Amino acid sequence: MQLLETIRFNSGKFANIELHQKRFNDSRKQLFNCKDGINLSSILNSYIKNQPDYQLLKCRIIYDDDIESIKFIPYNLPNLTSLKLINCDKIEYSHKYIDRSHINKLMLQKGDADDIIIVRNGLITDSSFANLLFFNGVQWITPAHPLLKGTQRAKLLEQEQVITAEIRLADLSNFTKVRLINAMLRFEDEVDIQIENIL
Repeated sequence: MQLLETIRFNSGKFANIELHQKRFNDSRKQLFNCKDGINLSSILNSYIKNQPDYQLLKCRIIYDDDIESIKFIPYNLPNLTSLKLINCDKIEYSHKYIDRSHINKLMLQKGDADDIIIVRNGLITDSSFANLLFFNGVQWITPAHPLLKGTQRAKLLEQEQVITAEIRLADLSNFTKVRLINAMLRFEDEVDIQIENIL
């Protein structure tokens, strides 16, 4: 079993490195019984000398009990206009596993939509690759039970920019749009989809 940590690198800086550090070592402890902590910042700093400061890069770390590989990949924001609701009560993705076969199978059901929203036990969770924020005209609300508790989501909750709530299908009409966030997609990137484009 291998895991993935994805970190945004831009202008010579790693975004939310403390939150990534915590998730990385928590996962190693929970899944592999690792009692030692690996200092990601120290390791990554040895890689950045050869990376361009001007370009947005995705730092992709593959690991299990130890780091297997670190790669930097150019990244562009996605262009999404629609999402398809897909029900799946059995899906489990509490850690950022390399194996996304279950999610990939759900993606086969998206039809003409750009991505999916996974509904588990009647509750909205995540898209195939991002946490979700719903806007009701006043406040941003993120599902209380996501598939994966992302670092960008954790940061926004810490800063009290968003709140959590259980969101059911019937609640979607209370919102005007949904915003996708993940390690690469910041709140201010405004990757938004109008509620009427959730199919």
